[in-house]
Amino acid sequence: MSIDRDRLKRAAADRAVEFVESGMVLGLGTGSTAGFVIERLAARIAGGLRIVAIPTSEHTAELACRLGIPLTSFAEHRHIDLAIDGADEVERTRLDLIKGRGGALLREKIVAAASRRFIVVVDDEKLVDRLGEHTPIPVEVARFGWQATAAALERLGAEPVLRQSDGLPFVTDGGNLILDCRFAPIEDAQQTERLINMTVGVVENGLFAGRSSAVIVASESGIRIMTRQS
Repeated sequence: MSIDRDRLKRAAADRAVEFVESGMVLGLGTGSTAGFVIERLAARIAGGLRIVAIPTSEHTAELACRLGIPLTSFAEHRHIDLAIDGADEVERTRLDLIKGRGGALLREKIVAAASRRFIVVVDDEKLVDRLGEHTPIPVEVARFGWQATAAALERLGAEPVLRQSDGLPFVTDGGNLILDCRFAPIEDAQQTERLINMTVGVVENGLFAGRSSAVIVASESGIRIMTRQS
């Protein structure tokens, strides 16, 4: 039986938006699941909800503006009350994440770090026992010398591949490149995140260790909310 993943993502997004209250500063994620969050948020704003939001990508900013969501920036607000975003993989026990397939991992991590609460929205196929089981870790790197950076990441055990878009290197909103790095399944996400970021030429990587406050998981059997306490 074919499972409608978009329907599940939309259900999880609808549940996440229930945590939004008037007066909040929100962080808006990037990607298909974040798009469902933005659509639901716009509907609540049309019904009277008052919030401002900081987007994690130019694409998210464009969608939010088109749907009538008022945007702000860190120049006006140093802290975010709540950020909502998707993830590419979620480790079941610690709720550590891999993010960045949408290419916005640097801004997503800045927003997550500045948020009092960070809610992650996924369908159940994103849950794994160890990060890296299915998804490579996106690593944002400086353009200059990216080949040397890739070689240094290989020495950490990675198999880096330069991300392409329409036959050309993919360029992030920050003007950098992305190396999709396949590792063996990761035992210690925090340590791996730190080692990758210590590599000269690396701007940021898509491991989000210890960042999530809760993960909302949609499956055919319904919605459940996972926290570290549970």
